[in-house]
This record gives sequence, C-alpha cells and structure tokens, in this order.
Amino acid sequence: MSTLTDRRFDRRWLREHSELGVCVVLAALGVLVLTDALTIPTDFAQRGPVGPKAVPVLVGGLLLLVAALLARDVLRGGKGEAEAGEDVDLSEPGDWKTVLLLSGAFLANAALIGLLGFPISGTVLFWGAAYALGSRELVRDPLIAAGMSLVTYVVFNNLLGVPLPGGPLVGVL
Repeated sequence: MSTLTDRRFDRRWLREHSELGVCVVLAALGVLVLTDALTIPTDFAQRGPVGPKAVPVLVGGLLLLVAALLARDVLRGGKGEAEAGEDVDLSEPGDWKTVLLLSGAFLANAALIGLLGFPISGTVLFWGAAYALGSRELVRDPLIAAGMSLVTYVVFNNLLGVPLPGGPLVGVL
C-alpha cells in the first residue's frame, strides 16, 4: 500500500515542480554549447585578444548559471505565473492544426532550400505560414510571400554578405 502512496506523492511532486524540466533543458543546452565551444580550433596568429571561444563559453556558462538559479528557485517553492493572456481562452485546447501546418511549412522550407534556393523555399515558408494562420487570399498571399522572400534574399545575400542559396534563380538575382 505504501508504494501506491509513494507513486501518488511522486507524481504530485513532479507536477508541482514541473519547471525543473526547463532547468534540465537549459543545463543540457549549456553543456552542449560549452563542449562545442571548447572544440573550436584557434590559431594564435589569427585571433585577437578575445578569440572565437569567448562568446560561446560565456553563453554556455550563463545557460548553466540560469539553470542552477531556476532550479534553486523551484526547489525553494517558487512557481511560474500562469498564463493570463488577454486574447487567450485557457479553457480551450491548443490548436494543433495550426501548429502542424506551421511545422509543415518550416520543414518544407528546410527540405527545399538546397534544391530550389532560398527565394523559392522562402516563398513556400511565408505563404505556408500565412495560410496556417488563417489567410485565404489565393492571389495576394503568394505574391506577398514571394516579395518578402526576394527582399530577404537580397538583404542577406547582397547587403549583409550572408550567402543564401539562390537555386535556379542565382543568375537572375
């Protein structure tokens, strides 16, 4: 009988301290960032006074610090405030159709970017996001999506110097 009581206590304790899951994720990300940062090769002649490891090590360390401070707060009884959005009805279930459509648009972009380039895959992403969020303008939405994608491509590729795959439009753009 005591094992049944122990299980109920464990479930209740875990439910009351669910924020510890966020702590675990933050700590795992911190460890991942630190391990990756420490493997960055540095050549003494090519680095300045700070070096390429400084920012990733700082970010990884801060992730671990935040995870530890949050865990301490949760174990001392701290709780996150419940969602109190103005336009959110918390009694309604989540809209999984929208989440799945947005995920599909994102995955389609990831799958198509190497094959068709950013201007086309970005158009699919922007139009898919507009469709998932409820817009049903069949002429306007793809045109706006194509415009946004082209502007994003030109800004990153030509102005900022961040190369994006152009796909079959690379000679045109």
